[in-house]
Amino acid sequence: MRYVSTRGQAPSVSFLDAVLTGLAPDGGLYVPESWPDAFSDPMSRVMAAEQPFHHASMCVLQALSGEIFDTAKAYAAAPWPKALTPLVQTGPAEWVLELFHGPSLSFKDIALQLMAQLFDTALAAREARVTLLCATSGDTGGAAVEAFKGSARADLFVLLPKGRVSEVQRRFMTASGGANVHAIEIDGDFDACQALVKAMFADAAFKQRAALSAVNSINFARIAAQAAYYVIASSTLGALGDPTFIVPTGNFGDAYSGWAAKQMGAPVGRIVLATNANDILARAMETGRYEPAAAARATLSPAMDIQAPSNFERILFEALNRDGEQLRWLYKQLAETGGFDIPEDALARLQEDFQAMAVSDEETHASMQAAWNGGVHGYLACPHTATALWLRDQKQGWFDWPIVALATAHPAKFPETVERATGVRPALPAHCGDLFDRAEKVDPLPADVEAVKAYIRERSRAWT
Repeated sequence: MRYVSTRGQAPSVSFLDAVLTGLAPDGGLYVPESWPDAFSDPMSRVMAAEQPFHHASMCVLQALSGEIFDTAKAYAAAPWPKALTPLVQTGPAEWVLELFHGPSLSFKDIALQLMAQLFDTALAAREARVTLLCATSGDTGGAAVEAFKGSARADLFVLLPKGRVSEVQRRFMTASGGANVHAIEIDGDFDACQALVKAMFADAAFKQRAALSAVNSINFARIAAQAAYYVIASSTLGALGDPTFIVPTGNFGDAYSGWAAKQMGAPVGRIVLATNANDILARAMETGRYEPAAAARATLSPAMDIQAPSNFERILFEALNRDGEQLRWLYKQLAETGGFDIPEDALARLQEDFQAMAVSDEETHASMQAAWNGGVHGYLACPHTATALWLRDQKQGWFDWPIVALATAHPAKFPETVERATGVRPALPAHCGDLFDRAEKVDPLPADVEAVKAYIRERSRAWT
């Protein structure tokens, strides 16, 4: 299996090369040259539904890489339960897919734990080191730290937006104790952090000398790892019909992972995007106009406070029938004018698979309250999960059954917000109960690419 860039001006690469590189040299994102059919056969779905999580993960990776990886190693460590992504039934044809049972209490653990294993395998074989960059709106950073701390061959630099993450999220990044982990608090929002990462990747000389790679969802390994739980959930419920998945999203990576699973034959129905007030995805899907606001708004669901969803490029590439030249032109318009109009035929293709709606802070608060006070099916939800539950409950009749709402973070990551809505302050699980007793290590920097480059040059073991 080879991987090509969405911008169409970079040579194709292998799966592991795409993983190690992260961003293509022409500035595009890597996607498979073609989508393999791995789960259209009924028996493959039965196996996905009945085998341990790592089995489906292994099958997804084998289909997307042509190689066999022992994914059991990535998911063997405590405190993960036997069922890593349990389906919790909350109504007659309603389920919550819990994705927060990993080390940092986020759905991103599922991908990052596997990515760490892939990096270790590839770097050891090449006797190489790497500098990992991570811009985070809250959860990616903590998951990356938990996965890569202590790595002998990778140094991790996490850029987090000052004052825009919860204190629990922040502590997962600043109190890891990993000598190879460097938390950088940027004076700006997530989009400023992401812009810094893209600027460093665009500097070819710096990228080469630092051996840069990315752990954000621009890295296709994240997509491959996350596709596994869509395969399992849709195969488990497939006898009831192709499930509708409601996905809390800011950067579009998790939703795109569901679409990827569907391309590989998993019985995934429509994918509904639940955004917050940073509603660029909802506006783009409804109107065809892709136009980020000047700055992201701070909301109750901070991991979704994003105005420049990088993975939208991947799905737009597909909707444009993989026309890299047309995609480059649209993103040139974005850079020059601040937005672009999605061609009508491409928008129609997007709307075949996706719906998108914004959920306000008031609705998010009400959704957490209603989920907890909802009788026998009371459920304690984080504010991100609550956006999906709100759409499920308020838009009944819009979606086909069964409906699966994704629970993307543990409520204990946002204790104040959850307590205000429900009167219950969620406690941290035992494995991270001492989080606030751990020593912190964090460095503040301005949103200035040269300042961040200098910081990395002084600390990266890969620098040559």
